[in-house]
Amino acid sequence: MLGIGLWALMLAGSAVVHSYLWIRLVRDTTGPGTTVRRLATLGVVLSALLAPATRMLTPLFDPSDGGGGRFLAWPGYTLIGVLLYLLMALAVLELPRALLLRRWRRGAGRQAGPAPVRVAVAAAAPVTAAVAPTPESAPEPAPVPARETVSETAPEAVPEEQRLLGRRLFLGRAVGTVAGATALGTVGYGMSSALGDPLVKRVPVTLSKVNPRLAGLRIAVVSDIHLGPLLGRAHTERIVRMVNGLQADLVTIVGDLADGTASQLGPAARPLKALESRYGNFFVTGNHEYLYDGVEDWLDEMRNVGVRPLVNERVEIRHNGAHLDLAGVEDLAGEEFGRGPDLGRALGGRDLSRPVVLLAHQPVFADEAARHGVDLQLSGHTHGGQMFPLTAVTSLANPVNSGLGRVQDTQLYVTNGAGFFGPPVRVGAPAEITLLELRPPLPA
Repeated sequence: MLGIGLWALMLAGSAVVHSYLWIRLVRDTTGPGTTVRRLATLGVVLSALLAPATRMLTPLFDPSDGGGGRFLAWPGYTLIGVLLYLLMALAVLELPRALLLRRWRRGAGRQAGPAPVRVAVAAAAPVTAAVAPTPESAPEPAPVPARETVSETAPEAVPEEQRLLGRRLFLGRAVGTVAGATALGTVGYGMSSALGDPLVKRVPVTLSKVNPRLAGLRIAVVSDIHLGPLLGRAHTERIVRMVNGLQADLVTIVGDLADGTASQLGPAARPLKALESRYGNFFVTGNHEYLYDGVEDWLDEMRNVGVRPLVNERVEIRHNGAHLDLAGVEDLAGEEFGRGPDLGRALGGRDLSRPVVLLAHQPVFADEAARHGVDLQLSGHTHGGQMFPLTAVTSLANPVNSGLGRVQDTQLYVTNGAGFFGPPVRVGAPAEITLLELRPPLPA
């Protein structure tokens, strides 16, 4: 559950973001005091409240298939996805918008020219036919008042200012339309990717300790299923159907199974009982298993559906007369609860001539795995970034963001995961189920 301090930070961040959105999407596109501006302002305020409220309040509702969590989660998390890409689009458009406004201002200044010149013109004296009087009797001529006129050649500045204001309004509406269409289009594409079938990836992995008899062992890797208010039993059934179609020797579920308790989401996980594999199905915890009370309940639920949890332990896999050690550790998040990974316990006393494959939810654990001589670590957690440009953020925070890589002498495979967290959107990081095939090194 989230703390009060984090709640306050989320609300403050939402206020800052929506202030900028109000400027670009309301102030720049509507007239002052209009009904449209008032309604649009109300919409921005509601969005500013709904976005953080979704993350803060959804865990308080029942996340099961028939629970109330979905009624807040679907609109709220979809909105968060739209906001992300709306901000990105507006940020990209800031530079061309500023350059165009600058050009228009310069053009308006040149067209205005000099200010109108006021010229004083004296009125002509009337002419009469009378004989001029003598100098002694001539009266003083009356002063002729000057008459001001305005040069007809100087243009007025007011129409040019009005023209500039009209252009600014047009530009604001054009920017808002382009940004909105980009955001909605990207989120629509991302939702179709996130809610569709995961991709199936087949990846060969060469390990120095794999001999010809062990070669060809197939390991299905599934992670980050994230059962909850947006993904339920139907999602699990789809994953089981796809995994069974791979005819794997081993099935591994590498953490973040659900966003809720086993009592709430256990029924959504029950289809895992139908998983088929030659040597067994295995599970390790992810950080989300510790966000809710009852990690032991989830471990029991996995045992009940025939998926064996590896809690800082290992099992021996025998294939064609050869052996492989499959080990699993609790997630690093368990350390806050007196649990966590214990690789020494999981690998203690093993035969060092055998290859060892480690299930560990977070890729950053590969540094520890390398110190213990692990040949291959299987992880999830990153979602591959899930939504571009977050892919860059997760790449900076993890030794491998997606796919197969290496940390010292340990190979590390990181799956994008079969579900999603937060917005039901995947852009640049499609959901996936992976089938790894172990291979021996090529002969010298």
